[in-house]
Amino acid sequence: MADADTISLHDLQHSFPNTIHEATTRQRDLDKKRLLALIGSALSQLPIWGFAMSYGVLQEHYSDHWTLSGPRSLTGIIGTTSNGVMYLSMPFLFALFTKRWARYRQTAATCGALLACASFVLSSLSTHVWHLIATQGVLAALGCALVYSPLTLSLGEWFGVENRICNRAVAFGLCLSTKNIVGSVCPFMFRGLLDKYDFRTTMVAWAGICSGTAVVAICMIRTPDSSLVNASPRGRKIPWEFLRHRTFWIYSIATLLQSAGYGIPQTYLSEYARNVSALSPTFSTLLLTLINIPGICSSTFFGFLSDNKHFHLSAPTVTAISAISSALAAFLFWGLAAHGDIALLVLFAITFGFFASAYSATWGGVMNDMESDAARRNEALDSGVLYGLLNGARGIGYVSGGLISVPLIKAGSTVPVGSLGYGTTYGPLIIFTGLSLAFGGWGLAFSPKWKSVLHLR
Repeated sequence: MADADTISLHDLQHSFPNTIHEATTRQRDLDKKRLLALIGSALSQLPIWGFAMSYGVLQEHYSDHWTLSGPRSLTGIIGTTSNGVMYLSMPFLFALFTKRWARYRQTAATCGALLACASFVLSSLSTHVWHLIATQGVLAALGCALVYSPLTLSLGEWFGVENRICNRAVAFGLCLSTKNIVGSVCPFMFRGLLDKYDFRTTMVAWAGICSGTAVVAICMIRTPDSSLVNASPRGRKIPWEFLRHRTFWIYSIATLLQSAGYGIPQTYLSEYARNVSALSPTFSTLLLTLINIPGICSSTFFGFLSDNKHFHLSAPTVTAISAISSALAAFLFWGLAAHGDIALLVLFAITFGFFASAYSATWGGVMNDMESDAARRNEALDSGVLYGLLNGARGIGYVSGGLISVPLIKAGSTVPVGSLGYGTTYGPLIIFTGLSLAFGGWGLAFSPKWKSVLHLR
């Protein structure tokens, strides 16, 4: 027995360092893959969102240089349609690639990049306004969604709730910050291309930029091995129990309402600056950039707020801060901006951009709350499917806001009444924007006790 014990101890002394070394090597390899996934997800924001977040520049160009057949006013729905189609398709794509087709994520993202690039090239051949709507508003958006959905699923799985590097909410916040960097740079890139060339050459150039960045990003984001288990046509079923709970519907409706107003300034603020405030094309483009620059910081900041490790704020509180503050910006700054009032428009762009752009970054906290609720009920919850459905609610809001914006513009006064924004043809649009944004924080009204607003869990 003594000899046996001696041998076991001797073997342990030699094997234990090797075990530690192997565990350390595996951990370093995992950390490297997580870091590559985070960098790749950040890079992918350019081909996914660059066009949609810069469409206001194209909208202004179409307004000043219309050469196609069909009513020019229909170009106003392209930007919101693009966002809407992307978000509306995400619930289906997230559900499809969450486990069942997880092994095809990179293939699907590659196909999506090809579809988006081909659509932008086809849009350069447009002769009628419906060609632009079909290629830029629908087909390119579907391609971008096909890139976004599988890659975001992998990112969320690499950064679980208890990940030691950073929380999933923080990882999503960092990527949303990169999205706002894209939204800050791309309007000037589109402006430069449109000033030097026509929109047809611009679309071909943008297709080339998309293809290059998308390929690099897709290669960097690998699907976690844990997601490939049972990733077959007969893989595990998706748990839908959370659809029976009020919390999901509260957040979904809040997201829908906030999104209906969120897309409107990105589409019409540049046009408003030109037509009402008589600002130069360069300055109107700068306003779009000023909307996105604050989101670089605010998305990460709201991601940390939603993390709830360092800031003890509940998910309804964080979403309400974003929603109500951006609504006040619309009412107080955009609505009260007089003719030629540059200062208030700049203040609106910065304030709106800081608070409204960060709304999606609050979803990490929402998902954490719902996962905790599911655990208490002993129910399964697929966070990928949940994230896809929240994006779907956002898509419904975008499409609704885009469709409503056209009659709202027509309902406005054709002859300015006073000097404020409320008295222009954009007045009803400004009021609708503020109300929609404010209702994005209505989840706070369902708090069980007002005295526990700062910590509801």
